[in-house]
Amino acid sequence: MDNFINFLNVKIVPVANKMGAQRHMMAIRKGIISTLPLTIVGSFFTIINNIPIEAVAKMLEPYKDILDIPFRYTVGILALYATFGIASSLAEYYKLDKLTNGILAVLAFLISAAAPIQVTDNVKGVIDAGRYINIANLSASSLFASIVTGLLTVEIYRFFKERNITIKMPDGVPPEVSNSFVALFPAAFILLFFWFVRYVLGFNISTFLTTILMPLKGVLVGNSLFGGLLTIFLITGFWTLGIHGAAILAPITRPFWEMSIAQNMGEFTNGASAHQLSTIFTEQFLQWFLWIGGAGGTLALVVLFMFSKSAYLKDLGKLSFLPGLFNINEPIIFGAPIVMNPILGIPFILGPLVTGTLSYVLTITGVVPMMMARLPFTVPSPLGAFVSTNWSIPAMILVFVNFLIDLAIYYPFFKVFEKQQLEKE
Repeated sequence: MDNFINFLNVKIVPVANKMGAQRHMMAIRKGIISTLPLTIVGSFFTIINNIPIEAVAKMLEPYKDILDIPFRYTVGILALYATFGIASSLAEYYKLDKLTNGILAVLAFLISAAAPIQVTDNVKGVIDAGRYINIANLSASSLFASIVTGLLTVEIYRFFKERNITIKMPDGVPPEVSNSFVALFPAAFILLFFWFVRYVLGFNISTFLTTILMPLKGVLVGNSLFGGLLTIFLITGFWTLGIHGAAILAPITRPFWEMSIAQNMGEFTNGASAHQLSTIFTEQFLQWFLWIGGAGGTLALVVLFMFSKSAYLKDLGKLSFLPGLFNINEPIIFGAPIVMNPILGIPFILGPLVTGTLSYVLTITGVVPMMMARLPFTVPSPLGAFVSTNWSIPAMILVFVNFLIDLAIYYPFFKVFEKQQLEKE
């Protein structure tokens, strides 16, 4: 085991750290995470529109269409917001004007992903003649197009600025005015470039990227048990090496996670049953069923520590319990520690693999629904699972069952670790 850990430290950890710190990967991660408040707020309106209390549902029935609007303008156009966030983050790294780059990226994305539709005749009571944009093209399904346009726009802007292909204004001109003139040539090129690619060449970057990358989504963030377990293994495995597993994988998994929960929410909002949505292994599936107390299901270990004979472990358990209830587990990960500790690292990885398999089986057999909403990760797991699965009591019960499984898996390793700690004391 020591040789294996040394191999990971020498060969894997440096590569993972380098990938996580790469400027484009950082921009993707920051830009997509910046949309988190919108998806959470949009989820609340989905939940309100589907409260399983007949009297409340009947009272809200006349307002369903109005209550649906916040969802459409948050989750429904998620890729549009992500484009601005990604471009702004990369521009900040290069010390370029964030606002200008964000706006130009939105321009590039709209040209690439949202072709205007012309309606020539009025359809009474349905639609008037005019030009329209289908906001479905701005949803999470176009997230890969938003990533490419966001990154490429900033690189084009940087190319022009570094080679002084800009209009320079006198020193006394206010910065906001000067920045606007500096952006004229890059803006013209970006507009013409993306217009030429989309409408002259007829190349739809969104469709192309979706076709190429969707098989990867099906493996890591789909309905494949192998793919789901692989994601779980990688996240927990990196954590045992002292690396934030979800953050390291975010450039790969985050776009898929955002697409998946947005798609599930959209399908549910449009009338699909929570048992018949597209994706099982959403981030919320891991969050509520597996990460009970945080990655690795560490709330079970915290509870074991609270009743330990070791004074240190007992104190650590008490200190970690309240954060653990709200799925914050850094105190236990670094305090025990679990990092670089094979005795606790094995159950940290093994527990979520077991509970993930059970949760998957219960989902595909229809015992528990799929995830149809997104809540803050600090919501206690039973409540998060209950609300996020359309108020499913079996889903809430599953959280308690998984907690007991985690307890059973951690227990023998805890006893070994406790014995070592008592010898030190």
